Amino acid sequence: MNALSTAYFPPISYFVACYSRQQVLIEQWESYTKQSIRNHCRIYGPNGELRLSVPVNKVNGNHTLTKDILIARDREWQKNHLRSIETAYNKSPYYLYYKDHFARFYATDFEFLVELNRQILEEVFRILRWEKRIHFTEQFEAGILPGFELKKKAPHPEEIVFLPEYIQVFSSKSGFIPDLSILDLIFNLGPEAGDYIASL
Repeated sequence: MNALSTAYFPPISYFVACYSRQQVLIEQWESYTKQSIRNHCRIYGPNGELRLSVPVNKVNGNHTLTKDILIARDREWQKNHLRSIETAYNKSPYYLYYKDHFARFYATDFEFLVELNRQILEEVFRILRWEKRIHFTEQFEAGILPGFELKKKAPHPEEIVFLPEYIQVFSSKSGFIPDLSILDLIFNLGPEAGDYIASL
């Protein structure tokens, strides 16, 4: 079974990869990759795509394993992320219904990035009504599934996951933005988010 990288509020395509699995295997023994979904997510704000980044400390420099990545405690990232999510989605159909499901992640001091991401993944699975077990690799597993990285350049056509359009808060103003954080799908589609993924 190919492992997935740990991810902070992963993109929709990540959950497409999870859908057919009873067990979700997360790679934790890799050397940490910066500027990736491991500590970044993409949401749709009033001015278009907005990237949120969890500040981290690499205790062993560039050789730090993902499992050892610490969340930096010297910045107000939690307050900023919560405010950005509210600004982006407070007019979405299901924001009031689901906001408390995610607010707790910004009221708790997590030490390790993988633990924050694991709890986020578990919460999203509950919202989607998926019964899946999350496991971490016990040693490095070559072959992490590709296609979920934040790219500075346009992806190759073969890497694009087709995702049908749905109504986003600002899509009438700026158009549809595909494969954003699962937050975008949940706040906009609510209980139908799981059906949307299952249909792909």
